[in-house]
Amino acid sequence: MIFDVLTIFPDFFVSPLQEGIIRRALQDGKIEVGVHNIRDYALDRHRMTDDRPFGGGEGMVMKPEPLADCLKAVLVGDMPTRVILLSPKGQLFTQATAHRLAAYSRLVFVCGRYEGVDERFREKYVDEEVSIGDYVLTGGELAALVVMDAVSRLLPGVLGCEDSAANDSFSCGMLKHTQYTRPRVFEGTAVPDVLLSGDHAAITRHRFIESVKITLERRPELLADVQFTAAERKILKKEALLSRIDTLVKEHRTEHHSAG
Repeated sequence: MIFDVLTIFPDFFVSPLQEGIIRRALQDGKIEVGVHNIRDYALDRHRMTDDRPFGGGEGMVMKPEPLADCLKAVLVGDMPTRVILLSPKGQLFTQATAHRLAAYSRLVFVCGRYEGVDERFREKYVDEEVSIGDYVLTGGELAALVVMDAVSRLLPGVLGCEDSAANDSFSCGMLKHTQYTRPRVFEGTAVPDVLLSGDHAAITRHRFIESVKITLERRPELLADVQFTAAERKILKKEALLSRIDTLVKEHRTEHHSAG
């Protein structure tokens, strides 16, 4: 997978790319990252990449020419590529989005700044607009790193354990179960006995129930899209969780139908 980043702050990426799993993925050749300075494609001697918005208003807007010229210089070859603008106006980035983007050979991230980018550049060159949350950052650089990290860990060979990504929160539609390690007792609280039992079926059942409970408590709306098996529904019924989930799903569908 090749990641290309268009930014006016290329040094922003130096340290993050030298740490953790991303660094190892780069060293092992699992990913490649190119960081490109949009200012190198500015048309004036001051290397200006922004200007005042037509019609007035606050702030500055990123000019279309440097963005377009930088992108054209990067887009060489016929590799399947997705051009992504990081923007608070974009579609919310999710684990499902990460899985979809991981299927491409190359992703190009355009890091917006100021009040945004000229709409003509977005319409002509951007394949999709992505937001990492309902808040505003000073620029798209942090968002690009978030998306790059989330996509990278889904690529074959990037994680040390191939099952890690499959068992992540959101990968199965729910939040992940609680986790414990040594010591067995910490400040008077012991690890649940079932995790020390060696009974893998019991451990799997325990973790499934924990995952449902945590999701129900913290992100109940996620359960509306989870398709439980007959065996799982039987477990949930025994734990007095099934009726709560069924009620929640009905309420969610009613709200969604009303909104539609």
